[in-house]
Amino acid sequence: MNNISKISLIIFMILMVSCKQQQARMPISRSSGTFMKESIARNKKLVAGEELRIDSIIKSNPSIKYFASNKGYWYHYDIKNEKDTLRPRKGDIAYFDYEIKDFKGNVIYSDVELRPQVYAVDKQNIMMGLRHGIKLMRKNEKVTFLFPSHIAYGYHGDDKSIGPNEPLICTVTLNDFKPENKLTPTNNPLKNE
Repeated sequence: MNNISKISLIIFMILMVSCKQQQARMPISRSSGTFMKESIARNKKLVAGEELRIDSIIKSNPSIKYFASNKGYWYHYDIKNEKDTLRPRKGDIAYFDYEIKDFKGNVIYSDVELRPQVYAVDKQNIMMGLRHGIKLMRKNEKVTFLFPSHIAYGYHGDDKSIGPNEPLICTVTLNDFKPENKLTPTNNPLKNE
């Protein structure tokens, strides 16, 4: 074998050794899943406690008929519109007022503080419960919602007056809504944002 062949063979062997696939290393710290199990248990306990409180609110006034939504909250009509059939859909612009209370009935944010609300349905980020609740409403309806914390502001709160894991009572008045296809740049209030 000549010198060039030997050098080529040595380079080839070095390349083969350096290109050897490395095995994935195990993480330095391994979790046994205890944290996740504890978190799940804590959340189940939290939800069960909130459901008991909601049940207590509902039972405390049997003259009010509450409805359970398929999204995990309860609601009743303060003012019901039985003439109209249309409800806001994705992209529609909803005009509404609302008030937020805690489960003891204390006002956290009044409708005066929060008004007016203009919301592009399912295209803007608002409280999950409101996002679903508004789509149940018809024009000129007033509905009171009982939102468990996980569909209100969750474990974080709103960084102001709503604390972590706080279930809420929201009374919403849907003043009007406009279908997205009827809006023009001049009458779309969200174009200027």
